This record gives sequence, C-alpha cells and structure tokens, in this order.
Amino acid sequence: MPREHSIIVYGATGFTGRLVAEYLAAHYPSLDWAMAGRSRSKLEAVRAAIGAPGTAPLIVADADDPASLAALAAQADVIITTVGPYQLYGSALVAACAKAGTAYVDLCGEPAWMREMIDAHAAEAKASGARIVFSCGFDSIPFDLGVRQLQTLCVERFGAPAPRVKGRVRAMKGGFSGGTAASLKATLAAAAKNPSIIKLLTNPFALTPGFEGPSQPTGLVPHYDSAVEAWVAPFVMAPINTKNVHRTNFLTQESYGPGFVYDEMMVAPGLGELGKAAAEAIAKANPLGGEGGPKPGEGPSKEERESGFYDILFIAEYDDGRTARLSVKGDRDPGYGSTSKMISESALCLIEDVKGEGGIWTPGALMGDALVKRLEANAGLTFTAEG
Repeated sequence: MPREHSIIVYGATGFTGRLVAEYLAAHYPSLDWAMAGRSRSKLEAVRAAIGAPGTAPLIVADADDPASLAALAAQADVIITTVGPYQLYGSALVAACAKAGTAYVDLCGEPAWMREMIDAHAAEAKASGARIVFSCGFDSIPFDLGVRQLQTLCVERFGAPAPRVKGRVRAMKGGFSGGTAASLKATLAAAAKNPSIIKLLTNPFALTPGFEGPSQPTGLVPHYDSAVEAWVAPFVMAPINTKNVHRTNFLTQESYGPGFVYDEMMVAPGLGELGKAAAEAIAKANPLGGEGGPKPGEGPSKEERESGFYDILFIAEYDDGRTARLSVKGDRDPGYGSTSKMISESALCLIEDVKGEGGIWTPGALMGDALVKRLEANAGLTFTAEG
C-alpha cells in the first residue's frame, strides 16, 4: 500500500540535512516529503528558514529510540539520513528499513560499519525489497560512477573492460564535512577497541564478502605518475571509495573483471622537485585531523559552498598500452554543496527511475546510468570522455 511520504529527510536540523531539505523544497515543490529529527521546535525553525510551506510534515524521531525509527521507516518510500557517525547513530535505522522494505540512502564513509550492516541485514533487505544504498555523497558517487562510466566507454571502444583504472583528483576547492571528520574519529576509536576493524579498514575487498581480487596499490606512497605527468600523493577518501568501487564490480558479477586493479591519489601541484615536495607534504598532512576543522553541524557559508568545485580524472589502462580517459567534475564544494544535491537526487532516482531488487547496494551497481543522467541534469556534475 502507498506510504505517507515519498521521502523523509532524517537529520534535517543538522547542517547537511538542512541543505538537503532546502534543495528539495526549492527544486521539487510538488514532492510529498517530510523532515525528521529529535526536536520538533528545531524542525519548525528549519522549515521556516528554508521557505518550505508551513504545512510541510515534521516527524520527531531519535536514534536512541528504535520504535520511533521503525515508525519512521514505515511512513516513507525512501529515507535520506544525514545522522552520523553512522556507527554510533545509524544501525537501528538500517535495521528498521530492512525490515519494513523501505529504500534508504546515506552519506556513509565508514567501511567497518558498512560491512557489519551487510552481514547483518543484506538477506533481510533482499527478502523485504528494501534497497539500501550507502555512500551517496562525495564519498563515493563521483568515484563509483566515474569508474563505471569509464568502463562502459572501454567496452564500447575496445570490447572489454580495462583491467587497471587510476583515479586522480586533479583539483578540488572546499573541505570535507564535519560529519566526515567525526566519522573518522569514531572509526579510529572503534579500531583501538577492536583490532579486527583495522584488518577491514586496510582490505580493499572489505565490502565484497566471499570475493578477494588481486593485490591492489596502497595509494600511500607519493610517486611520479607518467599517466598524468605529475607527482601524486595519498587521497584521504581513497580507503572508502576504493572499497565501494570494488563492491560495485562484485555486485555486477565482476563486470570490470576478476583481476580488476584500482587506486586513487591526488595530483600534487608543481613540477619536478617542487611537485615531489608538494606530494610529500600532502602525504604527511591529515585534512580531517586536528581541532581546526568544522564540527558536526557546522559548515561553510553559501558563498563558500558555491565557489567550490572538484575535478577528477579516471584513466583506463590495458596491458597492450591502450588507454581511455574520463573526467568527473562538480560545480560546488564536495563536502556540502555537491553532496547535498547528490544524495537528494539518489533518493529521487530510487523513487522515479530505477526499481531493482532489495539488498545492500552501491550507487553504481543499482542506479548507474539513471543516476548519471540525473546528476548531469540537476546536480551540477559532468561525466566527460577526454581521450
């Protein structure tokens, strides 16, 4: 039977959740959606601030109250949740959606928790029809879909997927979210208590239960990469993005091939010794550490979000020397402006564009071309073959 709402934004009073609610209110005024969070008064304030109708539904729900989350899941076709760290606040909602057959999208970049949820709820989600999709923001949509689109190009051009793909972040303006930093800190705290988590964090195939591919580059050592004619340095989001890319390959019956190799790194500015020094400096830096970054619930101004961008190059390489290239670019800062649009369009894609059986998915494996089309039409992303 029909649910009360097409979409519920859970966490709408947080910084990113408010951006999601603002995006839906501005771009989809006829959509039947609701906002949810712990405080009705804060929800009312957000509703007024973003210009949503005074009749827009508000729902009180709390991560510490599983019954309220079960009621939340029963009311929606899709739940958008921005309430993280997910390992601290997300498990009960995934369980509720898996049981209720409710679609679910989040911004998770916490692979150990994701694997825990896969092991605990994948079978029930498949049985109930719940389509649960993690990592629907900057981690990992541009990377997951970028590799997928490049491999589609390779099959069209060469008749087979590339055995080796490199992801190279050429340029980026705008920081990571306070929620991302909090998630990393929660993951490190959990690993200190449970050393088995470290094994998951360092395993590229942590999200492909039953499948282990070939040895993968660590992406931890700065080096000169002739493919981009520049020095490259470690990229802080690579540990989650690479796992999601391998999971997409796994979920699509190894459509990239069983021997697929993938890594991600940042292109360091400068040439020669200057580029080497920059790469080494980046390798030593921790953009998510320290006390200077945004806290959960905080973030950049509208002007800062709108002046941000990112540019990622994906390079396919074959053993015989053939290559192909595809870029993914975004027109807002990655951690907030672009992420809030990507997760919103992912939820709408699940409602309007794709069906698919229940289970725990990646954006690339479940939504693929339909989501690329949405992101290019509505969210300021471009996917462009470069050679």
